[in-house]
Amino acid sequence: MSDTSSGKPHEVERPQLMRSVLELLASMRFAISLLTVICIASVIGTVLKQHEPSVNYVNQFGPFWAELFAALKLSAVYSAWWFLLILAFLVISTSLCLIRHTPKYLADLRNYKENIREQSLQAFHHKAQAQLAETPQAAAQRIGGILTRSGWKVKLQERETANGKAYMLAAKAGAAHKIGYMAAHAAIVLICIGGLLDGDLVVRAQMWLGGKTPYTGGGRISDVPQEHRLSLRNPTFRGNLMVAEGTQAGTAILNQSDGVLLQELPFSVELKKFIVEYYDTGMPKLFASDVIIHDKETGEQIEQRIKVNHPANYKGIEIYQSSFDDGGSTVKLRAVPFVENGETFEVTGQIGGTTQLLRGGSSKPEDVLTLEFTELRTINVENFGAAKSPGAEVDVRKVDLRSSVESRLGGGHKTVTDKKLRNIGPSIGYKLRDASGQAREFQNYMSPVDFGDGVPMFLLGVRDTPAEAFRYLRVPADDQGSIQGFLRLRAALNNPAMRQEAVRRYALQAVAADRADLREALGQSALRAVGLFAGTGNSEGKPDGGLQAISQFMETNVPEAERERASEVLIRILNGVLFDLAQLSREKAGLKPLEPGEQTLAFMTQSVFSLSDAQFYPAPMTFMMEDFTQVQASVFQVARAPGKKIVYLGCLFLIIGVFAMLYVRDRRLWVWLTAQGDAAARATMALSSNRKIMDTDREFENLTEKLLAAPAAQPSPTERSV
Repeated sequence: MSDTSSGKPHEVERPQLMRSVLELLASMRFAISLLTVICIASVIGTVLKQHEPSVNYVNQFGPFWAELFAALKLSAVYSAWWFLLILAFLVISTSLCLIRHTPKYLADLRNYKENIREQSLQAFHHKAQAQLAETPQAAAQRIGGILTRSGWKVKLQERETANGKAYMLAAKAGAAHKIGYMAAHAAIVLICIGGLLDGDLVVRAQMWLGGKTPYTGGGRISDVPQEHRLSLRNPTFRGNLMVAEGTQAGTAILNQSDGVLLQELPFSVELKKFIVEYYDTGMPKLFASDVIIHDKETGEQIEQRIKVNHPANYKGIEIYQSSFDDGGSTVKLRAVPFVENGETFEVTGQIGGTTQLLRGGSSKPEDVLTLEFTELRTINVENFGAAKSPGAEVDVRKVDLRSSVESRLGGGHKTVTDKKLRNIGPSIGYKLRDASGQAREFQNYMSPVDFGDGVPMFLLGVRDTPAEAFRYLRVPADDQGSIQGFLRLRAALNNPAMRQEAVRRYALQAVAADRADLREALGQSALRAVGLFAGTGNSEGKPDGGLQAISQFMETNVPEAERERASEVLIRILNGVLFDLAQLSREKAGLKPLEPGEQTLAFMTQSVFSLSDAQFYPAPMTFMMEDFTQVQASVFQVARAPGKKIVYLGCLFLIIGVFAMLYVRDRRLWVWLTAQGDAAARATMALSSNRKIMDTDREFENLTEKLLAAPAAQPSPTERSV
């Protein structure tokens, strides 16, 4: 007895628990909760860049958030296990809801509910009564015919009453409304199943069950081991295929959060020519690739043009034009030293490649620098329109060249009032990485840029992390359009003998011959000023040189009341000495002297700023591009997506369901006809609808007028409750 009695509660509890779980899974609140989480995850996946290297998240968000993103798989939301699990639960929940309610909806579609009682009709919101000058049978035939011609489905029931035969006429319209509910729920199931099939679920199943692992190394694709490759029979995948002009590729790369997988294709794609056209704004207008598809099995060759939104299809695999990249362009750079006694040399490399450099010819491992060729841009369209700054009529520094340059040029809060777009020519991007692995990123423009300040300038960009904007050192071009004039001036500034000679010449020109004592004092002041600017004689903790060193000197040695006047005098002396230093450097190079004028004044003014800023350039050299040979590459997205048709079918169902639920009203109409004398009938009519809107009110009024007004006799007064 004890065993039996103790077992009964468990036997009762298990079915109850199962019913509770099924009730929860099939409930509306559970499905809405899942949809809410999916929407939040989709927003995260849209805002946060997906499948980026982990170092990018560290640089942008910091180590704590980067680790959190990795733990929650937020860097690959759509392939995260929890996202796939939520989709699976949504499919189960919606399917259970559909299974539970579909039989009821189908039964309701077949049911006319003709067994309703006469007394129940009085409880409806829309109801009416009338006396008809015809027999119940004739009235039923007439009303049924009118409803049938109006698109209603009608069923007539004959009943025996105390007054003789009576008729219940039941009609319905708008049954597609319930079909809309079923179609919408089925659409959610189909779209989720299609998404699961075309997502990473199948690929991850192969990783879990088939021993496939992401590849984290480098090297040639042909050298990657088999455990990192997916077979040709893989039913679904989506990867990238990069092909340089004149080459072909037949292995797609599937990015994973912790590496890549390689997907073998039954064909290879050869890129004959990549075509890109630009708008005036510099944005790409057209991507197109002329390709040849080589079948690996039959050797067949098919020529096609692939454009954005116009993919090619071969053996069930779609080939989309995704983007474009550099295909290994060759660049020729010239090293420009930024340190004393530095040497100029040339280096040739390929975009994506590296080369080793040594500081000052040193052979120590800690002095090794790695030059990484990262990017070649042949077109750089920037806005050179006029801009106005608050509190000023026109900002003379007009360019809007990436926010970093704009802030460097002044006018922190600008409102662009006019756009003047101009291509400022090619640029080279590279990284200098030290022996410890730390790297800075540089971007230098090949040609000088004219900002409208009177002298074109070379832009030398640098940033410490990819999350930062580039900061630009502006170097003026000389009268030959070259950077050599600035380099000669900088070398002369760092030469003590040339500084003394320039000071001597400046003093001779500035002071008359009979004032030897004044000339000597001026020479000493000038030598002190140019020495401070060059960065010599500074004590520890003070600036190395430039205008910052002179400012620090004035704050330390000159009373505040006299500081402004003394600064003007010292800067005037510095400018004069630097001009003579520039003339001396040209003289030693065998060039004619600079001609006085606005062009020379602009060159010298910008040279002072550039010499001052160059003290903080964070590299011993910069690399100027002298020549390049561009090789374009096209990036394709290749996809085998069997779930695509399922998703399309789900979208069709969703459209049908939404329109049916929004625009179709489910209506039921009952007319009870009973005898009222020998040749008269009493009619009671009621209407129900799933929506209480004005259209229902108007429809009921029209039905009352058409159905309850006998054509052969004047109807009795009608009672309505509308």
